[in-house]
Amino acid sequence: MDDMKPRTYKDAINALNSLQSNFQSLEAKRLIGPSVDKNEYSIKTVYEYIRRLGYKPNQFNKLNIIHVTGTKGKGSTCAFTESILLNYRFPQLNNGIKKVGLFTSPHLKSVRERIRINGQPIEEVKFTKYFFEVWDKLSTTTSDLNEFPDLEPCDKVKPMYFKYLTVLSYHIFMSEGVDTAIYEVGVGGKYDSTNVVEKPTVTGVSALGIDHVAMLGNTIESIAWNKTGIFKPDTAAFVSKQLQYPEIHKFIEDRAEELKTSSLEFVNDDKLDTPLGLLGSFQRQNAALACKLAAKHLQILGITEDLPNEDLTYLPELFKKGLKETKWDGRCQIIPSSRYPNFPDITWYIDGAHTKESIDVASEWIKNTLTSSKPKVLIFNQQGRDTADELLKELYNNLNGHVQFDYIIFCTNITWSTGYNAELVSMNNSKDAIDQLIVQKGFEKVWKELDNNSHQPEIKIFKEIELSLNFIKDLNKSLEVFVCGSLHLVGGVLSVLDNDRD
Repeated sequence: MDDMKPRTYKDAINALNSLQSNFQSLEAKRLIGPSVDKNEYSIKTVYEYIRRLGYKPNQFNKLNIIHVTGTKGKGSTCAFTESILLNYRFPQLNNGIKKVGLFTSPHLKSVRERIRINGQPIEEVKFTKYFFEVWDKLSTTTSDLNEFPDLEPCDKVKPMYFKYLTVLSYHIFMSEGVDTAIYEVGVGGKYDSTNVVEKPTVTGVSALGIDHVAMLGNTIESIAWNKTGIFKPDTAAFVSKQLQYPEIHKFIEDRAEELKTSSLEFVNDDKLDTPLGLLGSFQRQNAALACKLAAKHLQILGITEDLPNEDLTYLPELFKKGLKETKWDGRCQIIPSSRYPNFPDITWYIDGAHTKESIDVASEWIKNTLTSSKPKVLIFNQQGRDTADELLKELYNNLNGHVQFDYIIFCTNITWSTGYNAELVSMNNSKDAIDQLIVQKGFEKVWKELDNNSHQPEIKIFKEIELSLNFIKDLNKSLEVFVCGSLHLVGGVLSVLDNDRD
């Protein structure tokens, strides 16, 4: 890249995409060597990258971080929490919030969605500016081998995609004067890139389930151990009541004692009765957790009057307003036909469910929602998980006898016939598998083996999302379309729909 030429947002996206390549990952692992604990090494590299940017972890305490993890519902919990706290921006008060930051993942259409300030994605101009400040600093400074003698590879390989965005978010929030920041854990907790904050105002854990077993283990105990790794000494922890694994409560209590939290509370949503901006009865659990997190956060900041009572039977009007106005696209989202006139009389039902637990939740939502006699379409993909076939089986078994699809489309996550949207590029899946539609053909086989009903849907396989939606448009019918299996897929569908509208 010509250093004399101004670098653009497109340049930043191209540079960012270079950090998700398989080569980068393999090279990093090669440099680490076989004898090093890769989890410990991974979190150490975050500390080192932060040091090379000129920060110390304790400086991030001024961000007043709310740290949230879980298996399902953590993103929605963060969205509810953000929406509540946006109503408490009182710049004129010494203890009032001035700027609310939110770091979350993944994104749907633009990577800037992951780094929000006051409810809006960071602007392209600012993203570009801060992106290259971090990029250049990490390119010109070297590791302090006296402090981290085993981190020499940090000089040779930049952070991977998620880790880079995490470090970038800290830099942006510090530079922009954010004084309340909500951080959603990427994977796990203990060794997650976000877990460098020393003194969060409060920590939260949403519903737990079995996921990311290669990194977190295949038992609910090993997953809970990793998730509760965000607990900090003298900091309150709130955990959603674990309806699926109630036996794990004692384990979590022991972890809270081990990690010296100031308090631990299991949050019940039984008494929460107020309209929510997110659909699905399960969202009450996430909303209740968000209320507890927001209330404790406000107390820490010195705002102690008119807060929710203990069982959430009383909520201040600002809390109610925040819960009702919460938006979180791609999760139990209904898009009416009026939004996309080029797809007349088609209602879209969107959920990025991509784990067994989230598939179960999305299935329950769909069973209670797709009740008309209109023909129904399923668009499904899950490209990146070894359990993809099992997720499709789970979906089929949940909906069999309740929802009957007339058309089923299995496609890849490639956006257009010309390739991916620049901000939706995925380099971490097998190109050969995508080109040969191996996963999609496997889905077709699975569905046909399961489906012994007299009504057989028409199954279509497409390489691109654009072609999938063109097929639906060409049907020229009044339809209900359910999209699920992957947030990447959901983002691609929304991108194509938006482009068609434009």
